Amino acid sequence: MFTILIVEDEVKIRSLIAAELQNWGYAVHVAEDFRHVEDTVLTVKPQLILLDINLPYMNGFYWCERIRRHSNVPIVFLSSRTETMDMMMALNMGGDDFIQKPFSMEMLITKIHALLRRTYTYHQADTDLLTHRELKLHVKRAALSTRDGEIELTKNEFRILCVLLERKNEIIPRDELMAALWEDENFIDDNTLTVNINRLRRKLDEHGMEGYIQTKKGQGYILS
Repeated sequence: MFTILIVEDEVKIRSLIAAELQNWGYAVHVAEDFRHVEDTVLTVKPQLILLDINLPYMNGFYWCERIRRHSNVPIVFLSSRTETMDMMMALNMGGDDFIQKPFSMEMLITKIHALLRRTYTYHQADTDLLTHRELKLHVKRAALSTRDGEIELTKNEFRILCVLLERKNEIIPRDELMAALWEDENFIDDNTLTVNINRLRRKLDEHGMEGYIQTKKGQGYILS
């Protein structure tokens, strides 16, 4: 589960954001001590930070610069400031995006989905061929071959298998696989991932590769 840190001093705004993020299945941590934001980041270790500019004590620009000394975690600035210079400064200080208040929750969630997807998940493999036991995945052709011939994969099935093969000795959490399937506004929910995993398993089973995708309860999936 991705953890998102909200650094926002307006209680109503941060409560609304937190509730929406939790509805989408994110773990949410709200910063309470605006004198020690950097310490909070080091403790929480979030996968994304929503950072207001106008904060008590030190502003968001200051904290972004401090965070960038030791972390490349995605940072999305939230601000009611409208000057182009503020937006430029936010990005130049190391921010990954800038959202002007007031904003719609749909826009915020869309940007978060896209940023998490780009940062943490699916990327094209360095090699054209990924293998595991009887599996041979030809990345450029998005084709899966076995000793019995080729298996036709949908785009989502290909992406799931590519992630599992690239990290075949790791347990891949469900939320990372869901992020790998996100494409622009087409969000992937938990049920959609389950459907795609089950469909991919059936295709492998039909070609004598039963049990290749193992479920680790409460953790995710791994190739066996």
